[in-house]
This record gives sequence, structure tokens and C-alpha cells, in this order.
Amino acid sequence: MRRIGVLAGLISTTLVGGLLAGTAACSSNSHSSSLSQPSQTSGSLVVFAAASLKSAFTQISSQFKADNPGVSVDVEFAGSSELATQLTQGANADVFASADIAQMDTVAKAGLLASTPTSFASNTLVIVTAVGNPKMIGSFADLAKPGVNVVVCQRPVPCGSATQRIEDATRVHLNPVSEELNVIDVLNKVTTGQADAALVYVTDARSAAGKVTTINFPEAAGAVNVYPIAVLKKASVPTLAKKFQTMVTGEAGQQILAQSGFVKP
Repeated sequence: MRRIGVLAGLISTTLVGGLLAGTAACSSNSHSSSLSQPSQTSGSLVVFAAASLKSAFTQISSQFKADNPGVSVDVEFAGSSELATQLTQGANADVFASADIAQMDTVAKAGLLASTPTSFASNTLVIVTAVGNPKMIGSFADLAKPGVNVVVCQRPVPCGSATQRIEDATRVHLNPVSEELNVIDVLNKVTTGQADAALVYVTDARSAAGKVTTINFPEAAGAVNVYPIAVLKKASVPTLAKKFQTMVTGEAGQQILAQSGFVKP
């Protein structure tokens, strides 16, 4: 009887030991697994954004970082067509914000989007001149007058495509002295005295207040650009990327965009 009791004790001890060891192993594996999974509350977010979004997205990025401690946001600003080309040629980013739907479509057709884009803003072209408007430009047609040095965006850059639509609609064809890859470079041609006038967005003219004179013209209403934003399939931190998109389309982002001169699409 005593021998049976001893054997029973040994079996019980062995079973308990095995259960404890198994529990420890599962705990260890679970802990190891959780460590191997990237955190979605920290990391580095890469955003490709149209040059005309620079002021607004710089503010939005700062607010996003403040709301998400441990997160860094690297925004690359350039012409939307240039950014779309980089993406289709293999560049990595988490979010793409374009100045028109056409360039977002280019990225979508390449199969690079994780979800359907969301339109978050719109923008309209205006004429900017040197302070005081020395060439007395009062209309779109005035840009085609002899002696007026005009700068525009290249096509298919969104601001260039919008300019072309206005030319086609009005049958007033410009003879620009320069065509730039993004709207910021177009604006700089006027602020630095290299051009008499340029076609830029309302938001760009607002950012250069005091450095240019702004002329609105009715034909611009027929060439409004709508801005879409989307998360990319190659996003390294998709949860954060979606969160950034939500901020842009939400109340906080929309307030910043409105202050920069954008209007809702």
C-alpha cells in the first residue's frame, strides 16, 4: 500500500511539473509573439502629398504627432504627377494625397491602393502678380497679351491640367516663359521677380499674402481640382496610415485645411 502511495505521489508531481512547464512555455511563446509583432501605436509614417498641401499638411502632421506620442511623420511634398510616378516605379509610402483625381487614378490602376480614396478638399486657380499689379492684369485673357511674362505648371501636374482646361474653354492660349513641376515653384517665379504673373491655387496665393497681388477670374470655376487621399498597400504601419487619413478627413484636419483656404469637395 505504501509503495502504491509513493508511486501515486510521483505521478502527481510529474503531472503538475509538466503542466507548469507547459504553461510557462505557452506564456513565453505568447510574450515572444507579441514582441515580434510591430506596434501600431508607434512608428514612422511616410506621406506623399501634393506641393499645394504643404502649409496645411505640415500643421496636420504636427497635430498628429502631438496626438500620437512616439509616432514620427515624414511628409514628402512634390507635384502630384511626380509623386504618382515615384509610387508606380516602386517608391514606398504609407499615404498618398493628390491634388487631383487623375493622379490618384494612376496609382489605383497600378494596384497600389489599400482602399478606395476619399476626397477631402478642393482648390481653385487664381492669377498672382507682382505687388501692385504693374502690368494691370484684370482677366485671364490679359495673360496672353504681349509683354506679359507668365509662368504655369507643367502638364500633367494638376495645376497645369487645370490651366489647360481653362485655355480650352476660353480659347485663350497662353505662351508661358516657364512651365514648372509644382505650384510652389510657379509661385516663387513671381515672388522673386522672375515673372510678371502666374496661375496658382487660392491656397498658394494666401500663403504669399503681402508678396503678391491676387486676381480672381470667373473661368477658374470650371476647372476646380478635387483632392483625394488613400492608404497604400505597401504601408508599413497601416493602422497609423488609416488614422492619419481619418484625421485629414475629420474635423481637426478640415479645420486646418479651411484656414489654409481649401474648401470641401
